[in-house]
Amino acid sequence: MKFQFLRVIRFLLPILICPLTLLAQEAPWHQTDFPAEEFQARWAKLFEKIGDKAVAVLQGMPQTNGFLMPRQTNEFYYLCGVETPGAYLLLDGRKRKVTLYLPPRNARLESAEGKVLSADDAELARRITGADVVLSTDVMKNDWLAGLEGGVPKEIFALFSPPEGSEQSRYELLASDTAIAADYWDGRVPRQAHFVDLLRARYPRAKVSDLTQVLDEMRSVKSSREVALIRRASQIAGMAILEAIKTTRPGQYEYQLDAVARFVFLVNGARLEGYRSIIASGAETIWNMHYFRNSGQLKTGDLVLLDYAPDYHYYVSDITRMWPVNGKYNAEQRELLGFVVLYRNEIIKRIRPGVTAAQIQQEAKAAMEPVFAKTKFSKPVYEQAARKLVETGGGVFSHPVGLAVHDDGEYGPGPLMPGHVFSIDPQLRVPEENLYIRSEDVVVVTEKGVENFTEFLPADLDAIERLMGKDGMLQRFAAEPAGGR
Repeated sequence: MKFQFLRVIRFLLPILICPLTLLAQEAPWHQTDFPAEEFQARWAKLFEKIGDKAVAVLQGMPQTNGFLMPRQTNEFYYLCGVETPGAYLLLDGRKRKVTLYLPPRNARLESAEGKVLSADDAELARRITGADVVLSTDVMKNDWLAGLEGGVPKEIFALFSPPEGSEQSRYELLASDTAIAADYWDGRVPRQAHFVDLLRARYPRAKVSDLTQVLDEMRSVKSSREVALIRRASQIAGMAILEAIKTTRPGQYEYQLDAVARFVFLVNGARLEGYRSIIASGAETIWNMHYFRNSGQLKTGDLVLLDYAPDYHYYVSDITRMWPVNGKYNAEQRELLGFVVLYRNEIIKRIRPGVTAAQIQQEAKAAMEPVFAKTKFSKPVYEQAARKLVETGGGVFSHPVGLAVHDDGEYGPGPLMPGHVFSIDPQLRVPEENLYIRSEDVVVVTEKGVENFTEFLPADLDAIERLMGKDGMLQRFAAEPAGGR
């Protein structure tokens, strides 16, 4: 029994790399990743963008309606780091003054869920956010904005776009809002649209403008503290994939690899997911791109794709690898995935500030010509797919990554800048055989070039094969699978 215990501890130590000192102290009940000075710097940028005759007002998340992990919206958290439901933030460009409004203390809620910042914690909230004033939301009634110094402003900025919460990105939220509005027996107005309507109705002489583009521009370049959190989320995602690769065996189920990854997330301090796991085995489910059922059985001869990352302190990542269920790539898998990885390598090593993504794609395209010259493809359709990938990029410069997996704030049109964080995700498709091949990493542009957050995670096919067959978590802890679900 003692020997088995020591084996388990020795197995878990590489995964449990979070500082053990954290376990010995009480966790804070407010965020500690960003100091007040960082929020104040963001406010200064926002004031420059909205001008000296306008105010911006943001709603925080509403009270959760179930046993959900309360998570603040990305936009509100970005500007003040406060996680309390029902909070509001007012940024007055006329006086360059910031007021945080917090609900009064809710003893019933706190007795069930724990302490959160409230209006009773005004001095603490002012100190950790840098706000000039912290008031109760009770003062926001009646003619609230008219009571401000300077009265009702000429222009009010608010979000017209849906605020993002846990596992949410804007375009998915917009699609959901559209579907709800089109439902004849539903037709609800989105919360943010209702808020904008209220501002227009209660302050008809003020122009109400969209704050979305302002925040998008600010969020497109990450600060060093934001980069550190995305780096950590990426490291945890990479460790989860490493463990899933090692633990893979024919006969297992996709959901078991999901369990392995979730374990790694949780023990390293990531309480939430950045998005639902995509764990697909076999050509049919891999072709679905965002497959989520995770109920299939892993079969010899198939590839398995794992695309999954945690939400770590509100910041996420987006990492994908593909590997053979039986531990060895067959000739066609090696041919196609190997080509994708070669192209990925040519792209990543050319990323640097001052050039555009289009320029880098052209450089990588030229570098791949010698590869085509010496490569004998086994089928004409494979060569066609490879040439299309290099010609078009195949999505290689993908979406920004940050507070959301499909983050806001473009990086593509202009030159790359230090602090741009995005996914590198070359995707090769062979429709004739229902094949979809990809390898994905998250990188940040640095002053001198690029940092791949998961450089430690093998993309090379031989290195992945060497990982396979080593005992992983399922070999130590799982009972025989009961079957699909």
